Amino acid sequence: MTTSGVIDVSPKVPEVDLADPDVLRDPVAAYGKAREQAPLARLSAPGFGEMWGVTRYAEAREMLTDARFELNTDSYQRPNVPADCEPFLRTMQETEGAEHLRLRRLVSPAFTARRAAEFRPRVEPIVARLLDELPDHAENGSVDLVRHFARPLPIEVICELVGIPARDRPKWREYGAAVAAGYGKALTDAIPGIVDGAKSAVATRRVEPSDDVISSLIQAQSDDGDRLGDTELISLVWLLVLSGQTPTNLIANSVAELSAHPEQLVAFREDDRRAPRAVEELIRWCGPQLLAIPRYAKEAVRIGDVRIDRGEAVSAVIAAATRDPRAFPDPDRLDITRDAEGTPHLGFGHGPHFCLGAALARVQTGTALTALLNRFPKLTVETENTRTQDPSTWRLAALPARLRA
Repeated sequence: MTTSGVIDVSPKVPEVDLADPDVLRDPVAAYGKAREQAPLARLSAPGFGEMWGVTRYAEAREMLTDARFELNTDSYQRPNVPADCEPFLRTMQETEGAEHLRLRRLVSPAFTARRAAEFRPRVEPIVARLLDELPDHAENGSVDLVRHFARPLPIEVICELVGIPARDRPKWREYGAAVAAGYGKALTDAIPGIVDGAKSAVATRRVEPSDDVISSLIQAQSDDGDRLGDTELISLVWLLVLSGQTPTNLIANSVAELSAHPEQLVAFREDDRRAPRAVEELIRWCGPQLLAIPRYAKEAVRIGDVRIDRGEAVSAVIAAATRDPRAFPDPDRLDITRDAEGTPHLGFGHGPHFCLGAALARVQTGTALTALLNRFPKLTVETENTRTQDPSTWRLAALPARLRA
């Protein structure tokens, strides 16, 4: 085995051991080496099984829209929850074909870039309050930005977005922390509360509409009279809670990376108008999703010179594709002024299952970074930030920093 964690299993197809310490420590380098050997790699890990990984941008983007690949919900790991909660855990992201198109058509108008921008004034006070509280969380002059800023922000935004009453939000903050912790007892215990809270929000908004996503989805009706059912609305809330972890990890990763690139940090602070472009570059550079949700071949398919047999799993290796020199000029350089009209990254996926909340995640991240860096211009990230050992997600377990406002 090489020190990069990449094994040459043939002249054309490298193998990446996802459990290799070098891969976990620096997945971008490991996947990058594999990408330069071939457009396809073999990914494996104990307990994870084997699958193909598409390492190059063009091939990955094409695979994500190729109808010959499909999701397989039977392979999903699901929490062990009470039977009455199970129907609500199957989200739109697990559907295909006509069912997915119907749901996507109904909910997409509530998650456009315009709607996300209109929601910004409601995100800003949430960010401001969390920043007000940061100094109170400091211990020996240091505060964990993951625990006290990046992690609580998305669940607060989701509560505002969905219309969770203020009296119930302390419980939802606990739910958010449980979801962020990953599969385990805390998550399993939180799910009934999330489902009950979502049911209550839907029932309330049916009789008392307000300015939130649930109300707009209840009120909205498509031309053919189709509507989201209650189960679908509650499943959407569950999806929002799950996907809400993307801004958590993106914000933390972004603060760490900007701190590690002082010239980019200065450029960000010099002009707030750079924030939207900077967020796009940061998603490309340090987006938390390393691997896309696997698809399964419905028939034999070739990618490059490799035959993928029916039933085999394939994932887009986002960490490799977004640093592909065939698609991005000077890809191994963080540049928050990078041309916004250039090649789009794959940090939110591509095709029919492109992340529904991408626009909102962008707004949250840009708002959070701008406010944090303006409020604490002398903020210093400490070097002992720790990353989780997760082969599919690039995320920080903690991000200690000194505020020194």
